[in-house]
Amino acid sequence: MADIQRRKTATCSINGVRVGSDAPVVVQSMTNTDTADVASTVQQVAALAKAGSELVRVTVNNDAAAAAVAPIVEQLDRQGVRVPIIGDFHYNGHLLLKKYPECARALAKYRINPGNVGIGRKDDANFRTMIEVAAENQKPVRIGVNWGSLDQALLTRMMDENSRLAEPRGAREVTMEAMVVSALNSAALAEKYGLRPDQIILSAKVSGVQDLIDVYKALASRCDYPLHLGLTEAGMGAKGIVASSAALGVLLQEGIGDTIRVSLTPAPGGDRSEEVRVAQQILQSLGIRSFTPQVTACPGCGRTTSTFFQEMAEQIQSYLLEQMPVWKENYTGVEEMKVAVMGCVVNGPGESKHASLGISLPGTFEEPKAPVYVDGRLFTTLKGDRIVAEFIRILDDYVQSHYAAREAVAVQ
Repeated sequence: MADIQRRKTATCSINGVRVGSDAPVVVQSMTNTDTADVASTVQQVAALAKAGSELVRVTVNNDAAAAAVAPIVEQLDRQGVRVPIIGDFHYNGHLLLKKYPECARALAKYRINPGNVGIGRKDDANFRTMIEVAAENQKPVRIGVNWGSLDQALLTRMMDENSRLAEPRGAREVTMEAMVVSALNSAALAEKYGLRPDQIILSAKVSGVQDLIDVYKALASRCDYPLHLGLTEAGMGAKGIVASSAALGVLLQEGIGDTIRVSLTPAPGGDRSEEVRVAQQILQSLGIRSFTPQVTACPGCGRTTSTFFQEMAEQIQSYLLEQMPVWKENYTGVEEMKVAVMGCVVNGPGESKHASLGISLPGTFEEPKAPVYVDGRLFTTLKGDRIVAEFIRILDDYVQSHYAAREAVAVQ
């Protein structure tokens, strides 16, 4: 793993999942089902958990959703899905948490947006109610500031104060500062109303890459609370993946961030679990955590006019994803395995020698043979039309012989 120095924070526990300081950076996701639809929500939470989401957030926006939370948690528990469920509250959370105490008890954490629960108005009564319910039930809270719903009273006051300065700052700079101030002021209020520092997580979400980097650097420099990272609306497809990777990569490399979410907009009928896999890949690419064996494959060029190596790379990647849940249950350390599938002799043998297992396929007009390397040494040479099947057999043998069975580890 990479030697990245994490910032020191309080360590928060969310139903046994440790967040902060020296705990692993945690992958989070969120359902997009109607929470009141218990069956659909349970199904999606289970799918997200299977994909590797370690925390799952659900919308709690009305009576039906609040009433459904406890049955959802109960059904997941009966299925053996132990992932902590977080309630996402806006506007009426103070009402729902008081009206549905079983919802307040069943949730592992609450997410509160101070910009839309009454902060700065009257006596912060709505915010205070939610914090007191959290304290009574000993639930941690994420105070999530969002620039799309930033406390307008605070922002207006700071803009007015800025305009009276001899050298006023730009509107963007004032807005970023207002987000930091909102998060810190809300955290101070949460402690005043009964939460411990180790029960508070902060976030300050924006949709721009550079904005996210700047606001989190400022926030991290001024508090010791764990921080949740993520672009608030990353977007669809490549745009969302690239933007999230760019923003989170910079912050994680500097030791900032304790939980992360990649907020991808799925295509109609698309797989919600994609956001989990992208978040995992960001962490694994930075060397922060390992989740699944990695496949190195060349992009192809004029030397590889055959699509065979592309098809093989895809088949092997799919096989690894399919097998990983089984392997992870049975073998320790298998997620660290590296596999290289290369298309010709230019970089094939060399790249294969740096992998746990590597195969260098013949390029166009090259001799029809494929050398296989195991731990940097030539193991065998495959030929014929069963190269893929034979390589997968070698892959299975490698896993069984190189990674200790978990039962054996437990006995030791």
